[in-house]
Amino acid sequence: MIRVTVKRKPDGCIESFRVKGHALYDESGKDIVCAGVSAVTVGTVNAVEALLGLELQVVTEHGLLHVQVADNLDAELKAKVQLLLESMIVMLQSIEQSYGAYIALQDKH
Repeated sequence: MIRVTVKRKPDGCIESFRVKGHALYDESGKDIVCAGVSAVTVGTVNAVEALLGLELQVVTEHGLLHVQVADNLDAELKAKVQLLLESMIVMLQSIEQSYGAYIALQDKH
């Protein structure tokens, strides 16, 4: 199962997210759940970097993606980063609704 954990600051802003595990929906190379989650999460990191020019703190290993958002962003940049991250959460929730046996999303407020 893929476990996605989102950590938020007291003001509700996303400070980090972690994606760990494998869906095991199908064999490697045919696993649409894993591919979808990877596309959404890695695509979001790439979008933040390409569109906003902000390099996030990223740790990747086999079966793990951990992303940390810097604390020292100005208000405008912070709002744009948060919008992209919130969009990612909506996409992951959509995947979870359809494939809940293979992905679990925990959004810690």
